[in-house]
Amino acid sequence: MHPKRKKRLLGLVVILVGVGLASAITIWSLRQNMLFFVTPGDVAAENIPPGRPFRLGGLVQPGSVTRAEDGLTVRFTVTDGEGDIDVAYDGILPDLFREGQGVIARGAMDQAMVFQATEVLAKHDENYMPPEVAEALAEKGHPLPSRPQSAGDGTP
Repeated sequence: MHPKRKKRLLGLVVILVGVGLASAITIWSLRQNMLFFVTPGDVAAENIPPGRPFRLGGLVQPGSVTRAEDGLTVRFTVTDGEGDIDVAYDGILPDLFREGQGVIARGAMDQAMVFQATEVLAKHDENYMPPEVAEALAEKGHPLPSRPQSAGDGTP
């Protein structure tokens, strides 16, 4: 093989290895940073390992919200009609957080199978539910909160 051709072939191999390595690192980094949306019924079915971050969505089960004396630690249950997951959150909840409403919590399961939330998002008005939560609840056959009917005079 001619030395010039050998040099070109070596350069091509180095470039291909570099591109392959960069692609592998990019894919690995993106996979590590993706947060999947999961409903309580899917948590048991998918056997999500403790410590793996994901987004949990559903409805806050009525009567499940308990607050610690410090005022910041809150425990509640998220349900989708098929399963229930206990959630622990240490922080200030959104003003619109309440029982029976849609919620998405970001965090991970601990060893005791309690979802340790790092962030809690609540719906922003009576007509809104996060699309992922609405779709998941509709698939499970759970009735969605109804929209208020207008009286015809411009008042809801």
